[in-house]
Order: sequence, then C-alpha cells, then structure tokens
Amino acid sequence: MNIFEEYIKKITDLISKNKQSLNLDNLNNFKGVVVESPPAEFNFDLSCNVGLLLGKINKINPIELSNRIKDLIIKELKDFEKVEIAGPGFLNLKLTKRSLILNINQILKNKESFGKKISNNSYNIEFVSANPTGPMHVGHCRGAIYGDVLANLLKFNGNKVVKEYYINDYGNQIKNFAKSVFLRIREIKYNEKFIPKEDLYPGEYIIDIGKKIIESNKNEKFDSFDETLQLLKTESLRHSMNLIKSDLKELGIEHDYFFSETDLIEKKLVDKAINQLKKNNYVQEGFLEPPKGETDKNWKKTKKLIFKSTLFGDDTDRAMKKSDGTWTYFANDVGYHMDKISRNYKYLINVLGADHTGYTKRITAAVNALSDNKVKLDCKVCQLVKLYKNGKPFKMSKRAGDFISAKDLLKEVNKDSIRFMMLNRSNDVEIDFDFDKVLEKSKDNPVFYVQYSFARISSIFRTLKKDINEKINLDLENFFLNENETKLLRKVFEWPKIVEIASNKYEPHKIPYYLYELATLFHSYWSKGNKNENFKFIEDGKIKKEETLAIIILVTVVIQRGMEILGVSLPDRM
Repeated sequence: MNIFEEYIKKITDLISKNKQSLNLDNLNNFKGVVVESPPAEFNFDLSCNVGLLLGKINKINPIELSNRIKDLIIKELKDFEKVEIAGPGFLNLKLTKRSLILNINQILKNKESFGKKISNNSYNIEFVSANPTGPMHVGHCRGAIYGDVLANLLKFNGNKVVKEYYINDYGNQIKNFAKSVFLRIREIKYNEKFIPKEDLYPGEYIIDIGKKIIESNKNEKFDSFDETLQLLKTESLRHSMNLIKSDLKELGIEHDYFFSETDLIEKKLVDKAINQLKKNNYVQEGFLEPPKGETDKNWKKTKKLIFKSTLFGDDTDRAMKKSDGTWTYFANDVGYHMDKISRNYKYLINVLGADHTGYTKRITAAVNALSDNKVKLDCKVCQLVKLYKNGKPFKMSKRAGDFISAKDLLKEVNKDSIRFMMLNRSNDVEIDFDFDKVLEKSKDNPVFYVQYSFARISSIFRTLKKDINEKINLDLENFFLNENETKLLRKVFEWPKIVEIASNKYEPHKIPYYLYELATLFHSYWSKGNKNENFKFIEDGKIKKEETLAIIILVTVVIQRGMEILGVSLPDRM
C-alpha cells in the first residue's frame, strides 16, 4: 500500500473524466505529476502539483486551474476534509478521519507487505571481490555492507538476487602471495629470516597461513618454491578466502556465488567474448591515441586489438591486449561479464572501490555491446572511509600488514553499528567514521537512537501485556490524533515511497536516514509524556487511546522492516 500512488490515481482519474469542464486540451499523460508529503510548516497530509503543471502546459493560470480542481475534488472525492491552494498552485490536502482509519487499518492488515512494491526482476550484485591475498580491510567494509543491504532491499520487493564475489586468483600477484607464504614457511621450519621485498606480503596473517599449511602437509619439506608452487597456491588461496569469508560473516554477509578468474582463463571465456564482439564488428585491429598527458614524442604507435567502446558512450576506445600479447585486465573483465550475461540476469550491479571511478564507462560499454543493450549494468562506486577518535584520525593496529583490517574494526565497534553507520551517507561521498559517536548512547548515535526507540516501544507492550498482532478497533466517533501522532502517521505513510526510491536509485542510505527521522519523532513524543500527563501513552496500566496504540504499532512495523533490510538487530531491552 502506497498512499501517494493511491491518491495520485484518484486525482488524475478525476481530472481525466472532467477534462472538458476544466478546459484542458493537453494532459501530457500527467508526466511529472506527483503526490507527496508537504513541507512541515503546512499542516496537511498530502500535496499535489497537478494544477501547476497542467496550467503551464495548457496556458491557464495555475492558481486558477488549481482552484477549479480543488472544487472538483471537494465535490467528487470524499477522502479529504480540507483542500487548500499553496504557493504557485500546489494542492494541499488533509484526509478525513474515515480515510485515516481506512489507511491505518489497511497497513495493520498487511504488516508484512507494507512498503513492498513487487517487481520480480533478476539481479546479480557483485561486491567486495577483494584480492584473495589476505583479510578484508576497512576500505572493503563499506562496499560489502552497501552491496549486502542493496540485495536485501531488492529482495524485499520480491526480486531474485544473487550476491556474487569475483576471486581474482590468477596472475603474478597470486604467485607473489604464494612466494610470501613459502618464505614464511621456510622461516617457521628452518629459521630462515623473512626479508620483506616490494612484491611480497609482510602481514602476520601470512605466518598463520604458513602454520596451517605446514600442519596439513606434514610430509612436505618445502625445499623448492617451484616444485611446491601449485600446492602453495591452492592452500594459500583456500586459507585466505576462509579469512575473508570469516570477516564477511562477522559483518553479517554471506555471498551466494564465487566466480574464479582461473576458471575464466581455463574455459577461454575471454576468447569467446572477443569472438562475439568481432562478429558484430565491435573489435578490430587498430591504433589508439596517446594517453592524456603523454607527448607524441614519447608515445610509440603500435597496432593493437581494440574494442570500439566509444560506440557505447565511452570516452575512448580500449585496448584488449598488452604489448606482450596477453589479455588486458579489461579483456578479462569483458569475458567475466559475458558469463554473467549468459546466466540471464536482467540487471547487473557492480559495487566498486573509490579507485575504480574511471573504469565504469568501459565495462558498461562492453555489457551493452555483448548483450545488444538488453542487459543493464550499473556501477556503484563507494568512496573512502576515514576513521576518527577523540576528534583525530585514528590508526588501529596493522596486524594485516600495511592496512587496517575489518577484524580490528569489529573489535572496536559491533556489527550493528558498522552496518548502520557505513550506510548513513550516500555511497558517492566519503564517510567520517567517528568511534566516539558510534559508542555513545545518545541522539548523536543514529543506530542506538533507532534501536532505543524499539526498546521503548517493546516496554510499552510489556506493560500493557499486549502483542503487536492483536486486533485494534478504531472508533470513528472518538477518533482523534494529537500533533505528535499526526506527525508519526505522516512519516509512516512515507515508508513505501522511501523503499521505492531507495530501490530504483540503488540508494540504500535512504533507509537509515528515514528510520532516524522516524525514531526522532517517536522519542520526542515519549519525552513530552514525561513532562505532561496529557501526552502519556498509558494510564492505570491501560492504553489511553486505541489510536495511540495503532500509531505505535505502525511505527514498530516500519522500524522492524527497515532494520531487517539493513541487517541490524533490534534488542527489546537496552
């Protein structure tokens, strides 16, 4: 149930039926017409811009047209007790008591589905995909949580979602990783000093991996790196991925599918993708322009295999092979995305780190070329996370080597706080993660404030010895909402619209932001009851008004649905 959609249909249907009497020649299919919440200073439930837009299109004074529409609404629709014109022609509408009761009862009847807009599409969300050469670091956490919550949000609306992890387990970095483990094993078994070098991994976790490999391969002497390379690769990757999966699990994240780059190479998926592009004349031998900043004098013009990505909106065409004849990283990615396309997803979403901003156009172009524009790829870049404590940049232990691990972060702050706070701002802006604020038990800590609102509501139900699913009877004659209850109800009405926008725009940060606003309204109402007996919910162990209980239940339903999407717990006592 979406109250905004319901009333925009009623209003536009009414205008369509009375188009002639309103002197409207062009309805423009009501493009751009919305029903939404009016600004707080207007004490109305809904606002509509239909008179403003249709007035301009039909060259009628918008205020004059809005007044005609207002008279029509009052005459034909029994949903509103008051309609006023505001500003340049907005219609502000206040629902009757009967309409409010009907809408409240509709939500109470469909608690589980409130806010859902079933779309039943198929999505593949690839996120984290950290190099399998060690544990996750703080920088991975934001993208991991963003991808997981986006998946939850899309699933909430009935979509089929696969959460995927691309294991970059091929190439020199994996050989260097295995070499690092080998040298640590030599250090452990034979006291050979490990000397850090540029291509090696120095973190202490390498020692732990080395010990585990020694334990499970007791008869192996590890005399030669080349002779044990395959064993070292397999075992090192297995233990490293176990570390990553363990970190993700502690954050409440489990992927559905893991795709190996080694499989990509062995199954020759890159060759298949290039051949398909060649058939459509999207790949050819040619020359590229010098990179920006490179002078013609220093640039050596060589013939290369080139993907014509400019045909699909990219800034420049892209090389598919390196000068030594091996595939570029981009070519491998093209092969990987062809495999995703072959799995029949309607939408692909890649969650990328801050350093991948310039990569999105080329891979989007490749997906469009490979799918004949039938599969839509969206790349969402998650910006950096900056840690602060006592007002200063915070450096935790670096057991992992040259970065701060996710496990270190989890020792400082619980999973709930990390998940909520990593989503508290849009993915395309940096986040300042303040440990002091996250550990506070105050309004300045959003996750605490939302959880505390639920704990307070739970205490109300305990006092009343009632269940959230008990039937509520609202009496039209005695129905009355005070100012606080009206504000809460209007905010609850916004929930389906928030879910829709967050889903359509891939902006899960709108959920915690909305929940914090809702919790703030509830706490404000609760505080008034501590100062004024008239605002107390309970009297002599009983609820004062059934409509108050109804509003509290609606708030509970929305907080539960919202926190389920975020993957954040709701303790009933704090």
